[in-house]
Amino acid sequence: MASVMTAPASPGKSLLDRLFHALSAAGRAIYVLAIVGIGVETWVIAQTTAHPLGRGYDALNLIPWLPAIPWLAYLGGAIWIVCGAALFAQRSAGRAGLVLGTLLVFCALTIVLPRFVWHLESIPFRTVFLEPVAIGCLAWLIPAPGAIPGWLASAGRYVFAISLVVFGADHLIGLNFHASFVPWWLPWHTFWAAFFGVAFIAAAVSIAFRLLERWGAAGLGLMFGIWVLTLHLPRVLGFLGGGGLHDPDEWSSMWIAVALWGGAWSSIGSMTVETVKA
Repeated sequence: MASVMTAPASPGKSLLDRLFHALSAAGRAIYVLAIVGIGVETWVIAQTTAHPLGRGYDALNLIPWLPAIPWLAYLGGAIWIVCGAALFAQRSAGRAGLVLGTLLVFCALTIVLPRFVWHLESIPFRTVFLEPVAIGCLAWLIPAPGAIPGWLASAGRYVFAISLVVFGADHLIGLNFHASFVPWWLPWHTFWAAFFGVAFIAAAVSIAFRLLERWGAAGLGLMFGIWVLTLHLPRVLGFLGGGGLHDPDEWSSMWIAVALWGGAWSSIGSMTVETVKA
């Protein structure tokens, strides 16, 4: 067996180690912001009287990964908010990550997958299923080593990597579809869609096989961060063809991207450890 010893940041550490430590800390804050944001959005949608739940809307998208039942939406929103906030404290991060990750993966398997299981050839449907899975797996990787059962953290790492491979393959399969989302002011839309597809797969290999994994997680988070600032946030604000501040789908898409951004960076913390044989 191997025991894991955390190597905390110290003045004697290299500049590179300090940089990764800072990225991990920033990533946790960004991830928490996203989870709390999803919880608040869930509450807002649940109480919106102008748009009753389930009437003429894709409620699964409006309330990410929850059925269109108001009391369940309020409960789910509360869980997201509490778990997100608890991830900030070292003492509660393990329990919060365990609950949050388990619930997200459970919702994906029991609520999302049955709805889309006959449409797995569809890129959007695969994305809707794998997004909560990926975010849930990241919740298992964020707490300090030992706070989450080792087998679950390992499973989360590999399932997250598989999700990245699918995201990357879908970018390459649907080049024109993904190229249409590249901001108009950037040249070579098809090139960037293909580049990001390859980047997804490269990050998956890095994280799964522990090959320059800190660099892989840092680059992955940077990619999502760029998307948030250049695509999702402008669409929430009504630019780039987005639906604006009153469009729940745009908010959901942005919070998901923010969670993947922060989660990727925060997971660096579980990679900056020394593993020694007992």
